[in-house]
Amino acid sequence: MTIVSPATESAPLLEVAVLHARDAAAATAGEADRLLFVAEPVLGGRSPDPGALSAVLRETDLPVRVMLRTGDDPTLVANPLGTLVALAATYLELGAEGLSFGFLDRDNEIDRRAVWAVANELTGAPWSFHRAFDSALDPRRAWRDVLGAPGLDGVASGGSMRGMASGGDDLIAQVRASPRIAELLIASGGLQADVVPWLVRAGVRQFSVGAEVRQDGSWTKAYVGAAAVRAWRLLIDDAHQLALGVAVD
Repeated sequence: MTIVSPATESAPLLEVAVLHARDAAAATAGEADRLLFVAEPVLGGRSPDPGALSAVLRETDLPVRVMLRTGDDPTLVANPLGTLVALAATYLELGAEGLSFGFLDRDNEIDRRAVWAVANELTGAPWSFHRAFDSALDPRRAWRDVLGAPGLDGVASGGSMRGMASGGDDLIAQVRASPRIAELLIASGGLQADVVPWLVRAGVRQFSVGAEVRQDGSWTKAYVGAAAVRAWRLLIDDAHQLALGVAVD
């Protein structure tokens, strides 16, 4: 008999990182569930121009989350609270479904005060902690520090600053030990096809891809490919069905 965790019983979510309207159209055609709109991904991601968000929203009917980050490091000093709150309000007014943000302190621990301060300004909008989470020194403590944050429904992580190739095994171990982590984890950061079934069986139901759906993995030389998104859609859905004990053709 196949034993399925509560998180696995939920249909999996596929998020695709997009840089502009053309990416958004391709990700939508490829059957993504949600878009993450971000600027300058090679620098860790930045808040995009609000006008560009309007263009993205015209190209899709999918929920769109927007990166909320203005500085070079994940501290609140580099990302002034007033600027972030104003940007968040603008994005939500334009039609964004939610935000992606997160802060560390100078000791590379989760800055709970900063996280709660911004989250409390979002008036109920959902948000996810972006991959700055993987820069925290102690992953287990980092998870304890984010649990219970208002509005949080996802944490993007590859288990290591170097991504899934280095941190996948540890991440799966954490997921297996905690259904709450399994529920919140957005598996990302160099996501590999062969690890998806293991993540799904462990209870993960949220996945995010970016460079993985671009030719040669290039953020700067290639657009999102609809066929590549659809391939990830099928891979994740098949893994989900197998975890439920359903035969896949």
